[in-house]
Amino acid sequence: MSTDKIQQLKNTRKKQTKPKKNQVYYALVVLAIAIYIYATFLKNNAYYSRFWIIGLLIGFTLQRSRFCFSASFRDPVLVGSTSILKAIIIAFIISTIGFSVIQKQYVMNDINNIPGQIYPVGIHTFIGALLFGIGMVIAGGCASGILMRIGEGFMLQIFVLVGFIIGAMTAVVNFEFWDKTIISKSPQIYIPKYLGFPNASILQIIVLIILYIAISLYHNKNNIMKM
Repeated sequence: MSTDKIQQLKNTRKKQTKPKKNQVYYALVVLAIAIYIYATFLKNNAYYSRFWIIGLLIGFTLQRSRFCFSASFRDPVLVGSTSILKAIIIAFIISTIGFSVIQKQYVMNDINNIPGQIYPVGIHTFIGALLFGIGMVIAGGCASGILMRIGEGFMLQIFVLVGFIIGAMTAVVNFEFWDKTIISKSPQIYIPKYLGFPNASILQIIVLIILYIAISLYHNKNNIMKM
């Protein structure tokens, strides 16, 4: 796509953009509801009130940063931008360091004493990832992106949320069958068990850094949004 064509599309989009409505009143109503829910949690169970605040902060961060797994894989293909994908890789690097420190403390004396869940990896992982990826692109967002867009007022994502609920309920009903047939028979792979914690963590961070550099070069070469 030529630079002139891109600029023409941008100008057309600007002309089609409608003036934004004042949404301060809506914000005040939502804020009042959020405070009321927090006060209710605080009165009945202070433990849940913490999760409410954390959820609000995460939602605000996602909305302002436009953080979305779907966009992170879609944008490099459509417009050559890897900004969101780079943010996700940075998040992976930070979480790798954090989880390594936490898990190291638990498994210091017993490698089998692993906090959390180590799920089997097999053909079901590949099929599930493929189906989720296809659905994610068709729906226009991942789980967090869908919830974020519903909050922004996008009506289409409400139908996607209904699909999420139906899919989740179907999975729960049929999980026992798939678990006995495939999942439970697949191996559990825990890399630190084979390489040790320092080596596994360093290796993962190095791989993520290499990916970050590679997609940065791709971004500089193919990003049409900067033209």
